[in-house]
Amino acid sequence: MSYLTPRKIAEITGGEFMGDETARSIRVFGAVRDNRDVKPGNLFVCIRGARVDGHSFANDAFESGAACCLAERPIPEAKGPYVLVASTQKAIMKLGGYYRSLFKIPIIGITGSVGKTTTKEMAAAVLSAKFSVLKTPENMNNELGVPLTLLSLDESHEAAVIEMGISDFGEMSRLAEMVRPSICIITKIGYSHIETLGSLNGVLKAKTEVFAYMSTGGTAVLNGDDELLWGYNPSMHKVTFGFDVRNDIRAENVRAEGTEKVVLDIVSDEGRFTVSIPSYGSHLATVSLAAASAGRLLGLSDDDIVRGLLSYVPVGGRANVTDTGCITVIDDCYNANPNSVMAALTSLSELPKRRVAILGDMLELGIQSDQMHREIGAFAVQSGVDCLICCGDKAAFIFEGYTSAGGDSGHYYPAKAELIAAIPDYLKKEDVVLLKASHGMKFEELIPFLNKFSIS
Repeated sequence: MSYLTPRKIAEITGGEFMGDETARSIRVFGAVRDNRDVKPGNLFVCIRGARVDGHSFANDAFESGAACCLAERPIPEAKGPYVLVASTQKAIMKLGGYYRSLFKIPIIGITGSVGKTTTKEMAAAVLSAKFSVLKTPENMNNELGVPLTLLSLDESHEAAVIEMGISDFGEMSRLAEMVRPSICIITKIGYSHIETLGSLNGVLKAKTEVFAYMSTGGTAVLNGDDELLWGYNPSMHKVTFGFDVRNDIRAENVRAEGTEKVVLDIVSDEGRFTVSIPSYGSHLATVSLAAASAGRLLGLSDDDIVRGLLSYVPVGGRANVTDTGCITVIDDCYNANPNSVMAALTSLSELPKRRVAILGDMLELGIQSDQMHREIGAFAVQSGVDCLICCGDKAAFIFEGYTSAGGDSGHYYPAKAELIAAIPDYLKKEDVVLLKASHGMKFEELIPFLNKFSIS
């Protein structure tokens, strides 16, 4: 296959090569934006951030082995070649799209309002039973992270799973134009980013921009339990997954075995088989169906899918379970919206021990925010939470909804410092404690305290 050189980078981006002529044809491998991540041969992308300007670290990147830099202003006394462009952000997107076009491998795009990262991880685990798979690292699912991920493709990869996150109209088109997925999974149309997208129909419109950029013969894999997705026509082959019997692939006999694993039957016209997911949360059943659907489309056997799901490992801040010896902590505080909080409370309700939920603000919900927080409080009563602790400005409405629905074991604290001081009053030995809030609430700051918590 073709490979990148400073000459090719300048050609694709419309930039100007700067440096020794002998360096025009050196080979460039991968791309990074942080000079501390540079490996020999990398392209270092100089990004102007709110606090840090990557151009200031260009020469540090060269010293670490960068083959070339992509910059939007001249680099004084540059220690290596670079390509000067009007915008490094726009240039890296052009480069990512071009580089992806060099690979004739199946690429699975993952989007939706909830569960994108979990679905990405599980789909990659399933496909890894048969293929060498590239997946989006961590949460690099935006207009910078996606092209950087695509640029890390190499000849060893036989498939890729790319997460695509958006918050406004037009973003999905820009991402999908680079990714050109052959299979696209949409997890759910929910209330994430409702502040900018306006309504659930707006979320649907924004997410489904992807289908204009699918590769020829592509397949849409959609959550058929979601009424908007069930009724949506992507104008291509469509596979639905979920619990409802109308779906092409569905889950039956779902059972959580404590916090250690979830077991279910995967059922379709092709038959039935049982899978075990070594992780916490019955909500993982739906995710496993999406992953299994992608696997089947790419020719994996039932045994391959079983083996792949057994290898699944959750990522940071997403339903990670820690037994401290005193309590069990469920760290699900990476992000939150009404759909994901309800799913987390449902999974918590299935555990046999005393259940404590510590909930914080759900951000970016627009004018419906207060009411959505109240509904979460009422749902906490329905789900049978034994103790609800709310923290944050908007979380006051969770507490209000909880008490209005008849909850009698709720507590509210405006700030985390007050919450931490009060937690010992509410926890008992062997409690299961769920942490859930939007990322901006920084609930991960509570983890060290809970992990050290003890009762004498």
